[in-house]
Amino acid sequence: MFLSALLLVVGLVILIKGADFLVSGGSSLAKRMSISELAIGLTIVALGTSAPELTVNVINSIYGRNEAVLGNVIGSNAFNLMFILGVSGLIYPLVVQKSSIRYEVPLSMIAAIILWLLANDARVQGAEENRIGPLDSLILLAGLVFFLYYIRRTMRNVNTETDDHIIVHSVGISSGMVLLGIALLVGGGYLVTENAVSIATTLGLSEKLIGLTILAIGTSLPELSTSVIAAYRHNTDIAIGNVVGSNIFNIFFVIGVSGLIRPIGFPVILNEDLFVLLGATALLLVFMFTLSRNKLDRWEAAIFLIGYLTYTVYLIQRN
Repeated sequence: MFLSALLLVVGLVILIKGADFLVSGGSSLAKRMSISELAIGLTIVALGTSAPELTVNVINSIYGRNEAVLGNVIGSNAFNLMFILGVSGLIYPLVVQKSSIRYEVPLSMIAAIILWLLANDARVQGAEENRIGPLDSLILLAGLVFFLYYIRRTMRNVNTETDDHIIVHSVGISSGMVLLGIALLVGGGYLVTENAVSIATTLGLSEKLIGLTILAIGTSLPELSTSVIAAYRHNTDIAIGNVVGSNIFNIFFVIGVSGLIRPIGFPVILNEDLFVLLGATALLLVFMFTLSRNKLDRWEAAIFLIGYLTYTVYLIQRN
């Protein structure tokens, strides 16, 4: 237990440093290559910070731990929206580009709806069991291809102005920082997750609760570190783009790949958690259109944070 706790702390330190490299390198690339910070946040940063979820879910898929696979992604996405945006918004109000509100945030909601439709075979198609099979996985991966195509099309039309405080490095150094950041995030995320699961198992927690809480929070620490650092540096497009992009990657890419390795059974109780995720996404859209438009104010961020803490208490009582 002591060794696991020590390795958990080491993993956290690695995660924070990896996030720092990734934000710095991504911001530098965005300014040097005339690519918007939002596009970087929605693609490179989002993919990098989703790597721990992918690593953990591939392992869980191989061993057939279905509840941990889906619980990890659904729990991570809820943590991203409610806790990470809550903390980041308290540090610095998150001003976002209009395209995020009109397209990216609704797309993350559509991704969650697609997951619900594909997972609830018994209710939607009258099947005997609920699961994410190979065909469902291919549909999810097709959604990822569409998302990447959309980002590529819109990169040329998004305002590319960035803040003057961003340090610009050469393309080689910037790319190296991004790659190093991703490597540290993967390694640190895996270290944190494995030791967190070891501690949780020792304490006798269920696989479902581990997936929705310990795994979800552990694999979302890269998103937390990245968005908090970006908010502190006032790179708000990266802060929110990272969260929205990561949620899209988690559903389309992480579950898509996991389902190809082995069909994933879907417990009906996880519908409650999907509805929480959908509600949080809808609430983000509402906040973007009230009072300060295109901006998540501190009081709105506080509501997200309180909502996540309440949801966590419910999860512990439910499981």
